[in-house]
Amino acid sequence: MLADTGSITITSKALEKAHSLMREAGITSPEYFLRVGVKGGGCSGLTYELDFDNESRPGDMEFGDEQLRVVCDMKSFLYLCGTELDFTDGLNGKGFNFVNPNATRTCGCGESFAV
Repeated sequence: MLADTGSITITSKALEKAHSLMREAGITSPEYFLRVGVKGGGCSGLTYELDFDNESRPGDMEFGDEQLRVVCDMKSFLYLCGTELDFTDGLNGKGFNFVNPNATRTCGCGESFAV
């Protein structure tokens, strides 16, 4: 089941892990949200960013619902529109995984991409 966040979706497993990490970090305020973004770097040219935040910035786009708000700056959104955030904990890797339909190339570790 996916938690619909407009143009960025989050699988139920990623949502569950995000809530777990928030609890571990002692984040209980509903003012916190998950910030996703893109910055230059990595083997393929662009790297995904993922963090908890409680301060909106000018130009931020907000998605989500009562379960979790997802915030993304406009520049990053151009690269992330249509992306699904998933979480895997299997033998072949553990962590958040961006399933990005805009990526034309990704690196082996899945942390960077090119468009």
